[in-house]
Amino acid sequence: MARTIPQIFFTLATERGERTALRRKREGTYRSISWFEMARQVRLYGQGVLNCGIEPGDGVAIMSPNCPQWAYVDLATMACGARTAPVYHTEDVATLRYILHDSASRILFLYSPELGVELIDHLATLPQLRQVVMLDGEVAHPLFVTLDEFLRSAENGSAELFAERLTAGRGDDIATLIYTSGTTGTPKGVLLSHANFLSNIDASIEAFAIGEEDECLSFLPLSHVFERMAGYYLMLIQGAVISYAESIDTVPANMAEVKPTIVVSVPRLYEKMYARILDQVLSGSWLRKQIFFGALHACKRYVQLELSGEQPGRLLSLGVKLARQVVFSKIHERLGGRLRFFVSGGAPLAAEIAEFFLAAGVPIYEGYGLSETSPVIAVNTPTAQRLGTVGRPISGTEVRIAADGEIMVRGPGVFRGYWNKAEETAEVLGDDGWLATGDIGVLDHDGYLMITDRKKDLIVTAGGKNIAPQFLENLFKGDKYLANAMVYGDGKPYLTALLVPNFDNLEAYAKYKKISYLNHCDMVNHARILDLIRRRIDRLQEALPSYQRIKRFTLISRDFSSAEGEVTPTLKVKRKVVFDHFRRELEDMYTLSAQGATDRGFCVIDNE
Repeated sequence: MARTIPQIFFTLATERGERTALRRKREGTYRSISWFEMARQVRLYGQGVLNCGIEPGDGVAIMSPNCPQWAYVDLATMACGARTAPVYHTEDVATLRYILHDSASRILFLYSPELGVELIDHLATLPQLRQVVMLDGEVAHPLFVTLDEFLRSAENGSAELFAERLTAGRGDDIATLIYTSGTTGTPKGVLLSHANFLSNIDASIEAFAIGEEDECLSFLPLSHVFERMAGYYLMLIQGAVISYAESIDTVPANMAEVKPTIVVSVPRLYEKMYARILDQVLSGSWLRKQIFFGALHACKRYVQLELSGEQPGRLLSLGVKLARQVVFSKIHERLGGRLRFFVSGGAPLAAEIAEFFLAAGVPIYEGYGLSETSPVIAVNTPTAQRLGTVGRPISGTEVRIAADGEIMVRGPGVFRGYWNKAEETAEVLGDDGWLATGDIGVLDHDGYLMITDRKKDLIVTAGGKNIAPQFLENLFKGDKYLANAMVYGDGKPYLTALLVPNFDNLEAYAKYKKISYLNHCDMVNHARILDLIRRRIDRLQEALPSYQRIKRFTLISRDFSSAEGEVTPTLKVKRKVVFDHFRRELEDMYTLSAQGATDRGFCVIDNE
């Protein structure tokens, strides 16, 4: 019986032959890569890796956007008994150097020639690095080779040694080091074995019917464990075709081209889709709005009855069928027309958004997990879904809530520890196998898990009140005029927030109200704009107790940026970094408030 991911892959490749495994856009057209061709490439890459003297347990780093070559390198490295160390392709040279050094990687597969040139100045600090293979372009340095040069050399490599290494693989071998992209602290290498991943895959197969008729659009970074397991290994093993998006910006266009049946994403995609749909409806005629919201009300009622276990009446069922065919059909068309479901993870999904898409006939199954759990801990499924929760624990995984509310997890997906960090491992992983997740949550009476916040993110006000900032931030982001938010107030007398406008909607509002402005800097400081946001914030908070409401906000002229290091690759806000960047603006909301100042805007000139 197969014991490693590459062993399973090659067994399946023999069975599936000329069936399509991957699709990638080239010269304006999506082109197919067969299982036979993919297996040939993985063998060739494996022989090239062995030519570099890679031994079992050695490290191989990958820094590239999603593409077939990413999978070839990954599978080939693991087949040789080595471990991969992926690096987000948007990271800078400092992060790359850190991960290369910490993971002791001997080969780097790199996509960006510009970053390769920068790396040359750091090679003296990386004595273990033997070769850099450029997946695109070239860099003039003895340590660097082009992909063509690497593959030509690989053709003379030992097929016999590759076969021996592949056969010798065991399930408890380390498959990869996943470097955490956490919102605080230095990245840590999470040790995950083949058995860790395969236990998660088996549980996912049990929860979702995925097969050879399915197609998945891949655009979340493969360096992230969520896409790695759910959008790559799971799809590959189940025979679903993996199509690579050209970039995160082209996802809507690629969805229309690829017509996927499954999409795995973080909530930001669904938030943007939801905001765009509502904006288009609200800008339409009175009749169109009445029809849309009437249909939505009926479909929401239908969904609520289904989720509560009740049988919707015949008249309501017929109305919902008609509404989905007539009113919501355009949503399905824009998603390609074949979409069966979305999967959401990486950050909390607002229940309102999940309910909207479910009502429209496009379910989003929200789950929860960590890099340290391979990653899924719990997930909503077609047969067990409860909005506002992240579902029930997956098969084989135990969840309990500690006395302080922290979620504890035990199961076959739990990692082996942090690479070369025994103390940090001991802080979160007990001898009894229970992992402290760092998240706060509750289990309801039916076993559904609800996440309330990160333990480290909880705000304790000067009055001793514990506040979960993510709840408020998701509340604000649900407003059509707001795109992002960070709530602040630890040790302070009240809460404040940095708010990022949805500039598309705000510009339309300004045009309608004949509000003149020069640029985004001018807009966020305009009294009428600030008044609009204040009124909407007050409305959103009116049902909340006083201590849980923000009293002041600053409207900023740009979103939190990955280029500035303010968000993770899955778009979670790095609170410490944002605080460092906006320290004065955050503190001024308290000092200036004492002088009678109210809400205000802030222009980030360098990013205009």
